[in-house]
Amino acid sequence: MTPQEMVKRIHKAAGKGCIVVTGAGGKSISQLLAEPGASHTVLDAQIPYSRQALEEYVHALTDQHVSLNEAKLMADSAFHRAQQLATEDGSLFGVGCTAAVATDRDRKGGDRAYIAWTNGISRGSYSIWFDKARRSRRDEEDVVSRMVLNAIAAALGIEGHIRVEILENERVYESL
Repeated sequence: MTPQEMVKRIHKAAGKGCIVVTGAGGKSISQLLAEPGASHTVLDAQIPYSRQALEEYVHALTDQHVSLNEAKLMADSAFHRAQQLATEDGSLFGVGCTAAVATDRDRKGGDRAYIAWTNGISRGSYSIWFDKARRSRRDEEDVVSRMVLNAIAAALGIEGHIRVEILENERVYESL
């Protein structure tokens, strides 16, 4: 399934929510807003790019900025924001993504991303470690954005997923 096809399914599903991404995944927000029906799905989308902005969003200080714990805090904060913004009863979701991707400066650690989702009843997460020698920032952004859309779909109970091309030495973990 293509990202555009998934976005159409997301907009037809019953449920609204908030999405927060940092480091990568912003393309997923653009894709959601590019298709008619975004107002049926998106209550709020944010990109708190600095550490301070992210800490204010999650109302916490974390030891590791790009981690599964941070993604879960982001998803929980997004879900609570959805609860505050929802004007009618219905399914809600929160999705959080934190990533360290290809950059023009020296950085410790590998290129990676963590995506978490919750719908108040269940939760899940995805993690990926990239082959930074074989991926450009644009490639990594595309993969992360596909995973964010898959997380929204999972939170809404949508069957199917967007295919994500993983290289042979990249690692992906999924917890549902």
